[in-house]
Amino acid sequence: MTDNVGARLRNFRARSGLTQRGLAKKAGVASSTVSLIESGRISPSVGSLKRLLDAAGTSLSEFFSFDAPKSAQCFFHSEELSQISRGAVSYRQVGSDLSHSTLQILYETYQPGADSGRVPLQHEGQEGAIVVQGRLEVTVGDEKRVLGPGDAYLFDSKLPHRFRNVGQLPCVLISACTPPSF
Repeated sequence: MTDNVGARLRNFRARSGLTQRGLAKKAGVASSTVSLIESGRISPSVGSLKRLLDAAGTSLSEFFSFDAPKSAQCFFHSEELSQISRGAVSYRQVGSDLSHSTLQILYETYQPGADSGRVPLQHEGQEGAIVVQGRLEVTVGDEKRVLGPGDAYLFDSKLPHRFRNVGQLPCVLISACTPPSF
């Protein structure tokens, strides 16, 4: 619990724009005390913690109900990819919440004959992919190509585009889109 209190205090201090020394001076405690609490080496008394929180502009109840932001997840096991579409076309996304992201990465699978729809897609941004397995017909504007393993595409997503598996096996590709389109 000590290091949890220290991490929370550090977060509240930073949110209030104070240095350790500034918070200590405002609260009337030694600056080494703030450092020791934040590093988890000592546990403050309730009175000391209240003085520090008052100086940081928060209450004890807010301090203990606040959930410190989690650090962003950097690595994902295959089973952690978010399934955002199932069926003949399957999209599995890296990360579940892209609300603060400018990039979307997908593991896409097109079953034989499956496509992205009869109406071409268009949206802001750019997208690209590398085909890992199978054959994918990609139409961008007036151009059409059939791509196989190792082939890739990259284009402005404002151009009308469409995808279709023209092979006998599932087509797998790894794609990226900015900004996220789902």
